Amino acid sequence: MNAVILGATRGMGRAVARVLAARGDGLFLLGRDSDELGRSAKDLEVRGASGTVGTAACDLLAPEGFGAALEAAEQALGRIDLVVVTAALFATQDALEADVELTRRLLTANFANTVVFCEHARKRLLAAGGGTLCVFSSVAGDRGRKPVVLYGASKAGLSAY
Repeated sequence: MNAVILGATRGMGRAVARVLAARGDGLFLLGRDSDELGRSAKDLEVRGASGTVGTAACDLLAPEGFGAALEAAEQALGRIDLVVVTAALFATQDALEADVELTRRLLTANFANTVVFCEHARKRLLAAGGGTLCVFSSVAGDRGRKPVVLYGASKAGLSAY
């Protein structure tokens, strides 16, 4: 299987990437930090990824690059069977309440632009005959809770999508 992972340099995305590498899947990593992408790719190659792990810049705050990032992945892999999205922004409720611009960026990245990325991926998968689009949300989106109400709202929207 050939998989593209947006968010493979940390947390759940890294764990998913390691499982896919261990079973020998072809991998292509997308993320905003080129250095972290390179380190993650080397780590996955050591863990058994099939061939070289490709990387490309893809920032949830820069939707104009989504198509090019997915095109680079398709060119490198030949075919995309699976797209996994775990990338997101996080900030504490206090930080978000203190900074309206941070709130705007978080809501835009975690909901609107994640949906836009997913639509790019969905159309590409369907055009190739199918595949799987797996998008991680958060339990914080299941119900409104004051300690994470703004982050939770972004994830509730994503979950509804």
